[in-house]
Amino acid sequence: MTQFSPDLLQNIRSRFAQIDTCPIQGQRIFFENAGGALTLNKVVETSSEYAAIPDNQGRDNPGSHELVRVINKAKQDLRTFMNAPKGTFFVGESGTELIFRLVMNACLGTAHDGIALGSTIEHPATRSACARWAPISGKRHVLITHDDAKGLVSAEAYAAHIQEDTRVATILHTSPVTGMGMDVAAISKAIRAVSPDCFIIVDGIQHAAHGQIDIEAYDVDGYVISPYKMFSRHGYGLAWISERMAALPHDSLVGGPAENWELGTRDTGAYVTLSDVVDYLDWLGSSVSDSTDRRARFIAAGKAIHGHEQALTTAMIHGTGNLPGLAEMDHVNIIGGVDNPAREGLVSLYVDGMASHDVVARLNQEGVRTHLRKADHYSGNVLDPLGLDGCVRVSMCHYNSEAEVAQFLAVMKTISASL
Repeated sequence: MTQFSPDLLQNIRSRFAQIDTCPIQGQRIFFENAGGALTLNKVVETSSEYAAIPDNQGRDNPGSHELVRVINKAKQDLRTFMNAPKGTFFVGESGTELIFRLVMNACLGTAHDGIALGSTIEHPATRSACARWAPISGKRHVLITHDDAKGLVSAEAYAAHIQEDTRVATILHTSPVTGMGMDVAAISKAIRAVSPDCFIIVDGIQHAAHGQIDIEAYDVDGYVISPYKMFSRHGYGLAWISERMAALPHDSLVGGPAENWELGTRDTGAYVTLSDVVDYLDWLGSSVSDSTDRRARFIAAGKAIHGHEQALTTAMIHGTGNLPGLAEMDHVNIIGGVDNPAREGLVSLYVDGMASHDVVARLNQEGVRTHLRKADHYSGNVLDPLGLDGCVRVSMCHYNSEAEVAQFLAVMKTISASL
């Protein structure tokens, strides 16, 4: 649990747009990263540059050739960063849209029977996709009940529900409501032990910004992220699929390349901004290690990110300087427990005697941007079992500082004292 040095943190913060200022609100602290992380300045520049290019891929001219080159480079960058020596990368409309496509093709491409297995902790993207396509493909949609107290689901819970005819399984890597990370490799191993041919699809959208991704170690068939939650921009999603998933029947143009999963011409700038993100993480890895191996630098960057964010959440929960932490404040309750090692840069809370939307509004008045999670189709699966109609989500990234945490705690101390 080591924070970045002041000089390195300042260097990191200088690389992100609107790090402490909103063009509408003015000065503010950004603790709404789970709703969309800050954007790299380089991504902003790249997006503008590529928005002006009229050429498409696949033409025989110098401009088109360059577009193909940078797309291939981005895919190779991702292959190293995500440790995916095999399989296919492609982009789509959004992370949610890609999850729906992967679940649909896995359900339709397997036997017309059996089980599509998931858990109640999952985002509605995977739950809704399975709810739609499981019955159409003759499968039962089974949801494992997550651990309310810990805010996660374990490999042991999956193992208790897996059957030989489990055809499709979904895993949430990190919850955007509780902030807890799941042990994807252990869950996948438990699934493969009983149903080795099961298609396993992972929602990595919330996890991507909080540490390294290691697809080779997971033994899964699909992994989806939303780049706007990993320092890029809105407007597209990214999926990786295994070779055997790529071979499943899927929507494509008649007579076109059988291996193509992209529908229509995609934005080349979307791919290039992914290279920008990978280059940034490579730089960060070189700043915290002396490794000459690029993959090793990504691992070092991920560990450093995790350590810094863990220090921030510890300060938020247990206090910093002369400010008490959330765990010491009257009327303040932390979802998922006070000391939960699965927590990834996010603390969700509620205040007895004060509606969560009022807490969010008060924080916003003081220049601290957080988010209200309501017991709706997005978060009701987590909040309803706890008897809550809402909670305050405080989500951090590695460019946030302990000074920002202190400002947040000062406001929360005033709120707690007022009750």
